[in-house]
Amino acid sequence: MAKKRSGNLRANFRKKHQGRVRRGDLTRDFREGDSQDDAVQSERLTGKGELTRKRTIQGADSTPDSAAGMHVQVSVDEVNLLQGRVLSVHGLQSKVLGDNGVLYACAVRQVLKSLSTSQRNVIVAGDRVWFRSESRDGVSLKSEADGMIERVEPRTGMISRTSRGRQHVLVSNIDAMLIIASAEQPGIKPALIDRMILTAHQCEIEPIVIINKVDLIDLVDLQPLIGVYSALGYRVLPTSAETGQNVEFLRALLKNRQTALAGQSGVGKSSLLNAVQPGLGLAIGAVSSDNDKGKHTTTASQLIPLADGGAVFDTPGIRQFQLWDISASEVAGLMPDLRPYVSGCRYPDCLHLAEDDCAVKNAVADARIDARRYDAYCHLLEEELM
Repeated sequence: MAKKRSGNLRANFRKKHQGRVRRGDLTRDFREGDSQDDAVQSERLTGKGELTRKRTIQGADSTPDSAAGMHVQVSVDEVNLLQGRVLSVHGLQSKVLGDNGVLYACAVRQVLKSLSTSQRNVIVAGDRVWFRSESRDGVSLKSEADGMIERVEPRTGMISRTSRGRQHVLVSNIDAMLIIASAEQPGIKPALIDRMILTAHQCEIEPIVIINKVDLIDLVDLQPLIGVYSALGYRVLPTSAETGQNVEFLRALLKNRQTALAGQSGVGKSSLLNAVQPGLGLAIGAVSSDNDKGKHTTTASQLIPLADGGAVFDTPGIRQFQLWDISASEVAGLMPDLRPYVSGCRYPDCLHLAEDDCAVKNAVADARIDARRYDAYCHLLEEELM
């Protein structure tokens, strides 16, 4: 028998859903002057009434943001609903692959869209959802959608970044993160790779570094960088979607896993996926010759099931990757080469920049920590988090 949750929960809603009505003729009110009665009516003495941002939701549970992606889990009648996974989100519509193998175009329940949350989007690619089918015998009952998403299940692995001061979840429920960089056109950016590795560590998913377009350079030039990441225990795979170099190894890495591809525009994420699974037909674009930057050919994250098992998420190109929910004091602990020395500093709140008796700086001076990694750490703190 399916579980049915019950309970009432006071939840915060977005400001625009307060239901506050604008007064009619402001110009006439100004000319006539405000009366004492108007002043009394405009006072707000309590949080109750139509101006409040809180509402009571019947049959809901409260769960941590970090676990569920939202602080409210709405109760649903699971007997009459279907389960599935979100493949992609386009505006108000989400493509959901049901566990029955049928693809649905779903809208989102109004109460989910109205909830106040730190996230930019309520539904993201990879979410496990409960939804109501709005079609019978293949005939749609509603013109705008085939289904209605009623509940979002708790998320396990998320890739998030900061966007306009809010959490932007790119994908959810993944096992590994493929950090795609390119050797040329555009050139490799170690600082961007480091930020993505930190995010992977924070989310407890495996980071794998893929350096694409190695056919454009002499691979010897990349050996120092590859050596640094390999020494830290990260898998580093040089690839070329053009020549097929190491595509078979990449296909083996993706098999039977839930993997997200992340990287800046133009590094060849879609080209690699087309090489891994011929016939996929993902759109690709050329790199601009004016600024050596890629063009956005992938506009939204999408889940792509693989023929050999597992699935990958093709994400839009990222030119800036600002960390989400990582403080300056946590960065060193998330870097495996700096972590062993953090507890040896004189000050417990040492940021390893200008403090005296810093064990991390001493390790850099003794070449126990690679100087380029320490420079990346300093840049990250000074430019992104302070």
